[in-house]
Amino acid sequence: MTITVHHLENSRSQRILWLLEELGLPYEIRRYARDPKTMLAPEALKRLHPLGKSPMIEDDGRILVETGAIVEYLVEKGDGRFAAPAHRDAALRYRQFLHYAEGSLMPPLFVLLVLGRVPLFGRTARRRFRPMVDVHLDYVETVLATQPWFAGDTISAADVMMSFPLEAARSRAGLDESRPATIAWLDRIHARPAYQAALAKGGPYAYA
Repeated sequence: MTITVHHLENSRSQRILWLLEELGLPYEIRRYARDPKTMLAPEALKRLHPLGKSPMIEDDGRILVETGAIVEYLVEKGDGRFAAPAHRDAALRYRQFLHYAEGSLMPPLFVLLVLGRVPLFGRTARRRFRPMVDVHLDYVETVLATQPWFAGDTISAADVMMSFPLEAARSRAGLDESRPATIAWLDRIHARPAYQAALAKGGPYAYA
C-alpha cells in the first residue's frame, strides 16, 4: 500500500521524504504551503489530526504524527535498512541521536531561530540561547570528527533525524566552516541521490 505524506513546505517533514527515498518505499505527497502571514501550517491539516502539524503520514488507514515516531515506523517497514547497527555501541549511538535531534538540540535552536528574528526579543534570545546552541554544535562536531555518521561507520535513520536541526543551524544559527566535520557531513547527505530526489519532490525547502 502506498504511504501518503502530508508534507508542509520548509519544515521537518522534508526528512520523511528523504528517508522514504532511501528506503525505496512507495509514497505520494500532499503538499501544504505555510500561511504567508503567520508562517504556520494551514488549517487543512487540522481536519486530518487535532494537532494540525506536519510531518504526518497515512498508511493502511492509520494516521501517524511526530517525526521520530514516523522515522521508526518507516525503518520497521524498510526491512532493516537505515536501522540500528548490529554492534551494541553503534546501536546505542543510533538510539541516542535518534532522540537527541528533537529532544535536546532542537529546543534551544528553535527559540534562537524564532525569537532571534523578533525585534523586541532578538537580542535577549541571542544572548541567552546562542551559548546553549554552541554547546550542542561543539558536541556534534566532536562526534563527527571521529566517525562519518552519527551511529558510526554507516548512515542510518539517526542521520536523517539530525539533518533538519543542523541544516537550520547552518542556515540561520551560525554553523559554519569553523566546524568542518559537521559541514562535511551536511555536504555528504546533500550529495546523496535519495536526498536530491526528495528535494525535487518536496517543493520549497530553504535549508538545503
